[in-house]
Amino acid sequence: MTRPCRLALACALLLPLAACVTEPPPPPAAPAPPRLTPTQALNAVLAVAKTDDRELDVQPIRDPQVEDLREASVAAQRRRDWQASADALNQALLISPDDPAVLQERAEVALALGDWERAETLARKALSLGSKTGPLCRRHWSTIEQSQIARGETQNAASAHVQIAACTVAGFDRM
Repeated sequence: MTRPCRLALACALLLPLAACVTEPPPPPAAPAPPRLTPTQALNAVLAVAKTDDRELDVQPIRDPQVEDLREASVAAQRRRDWQASADALNQALLISPDDPAVLQERAEVALALGDWERAETLARKALSLGSKTGPLCRRHWSTIEQSQIARGETQNAASAHVQIAACTVAGFDRM
């Protein structure tokens, strides 16, 4: 057999083997942030809301009936009765549907109940109606972030996380 024939025969035998070569698998994706329990998500929101004396924090005057319902909600939360807390805040929202603080408190109770979509919806409404600075603003964005993490929306959650820092504005020096 001539050299060109042997070369052609070798190529013919090796060509099917070359077709079996596969590409290496893609590198593993970055791990998603850990999903928190509803209580852990709520605690994460409350942790970003801490204030200090140097920060501007404006509090509105509220309807006394709404205040009573908010206090009933807090009492229910102490008992870990999240549904009773939600019910009290729902009644407060019937009286004052555009109160950003009550909307935010209800969003946080939705987190505690694991109702991620409702938590985000309420926090976004509170954000649209309320201040764009201060502890309440941080709570809005943190609630949005936690609800997105819980639903596996990591890119959206990262975007919400960036907004939290923008909520902090130094207060005025008073001498």
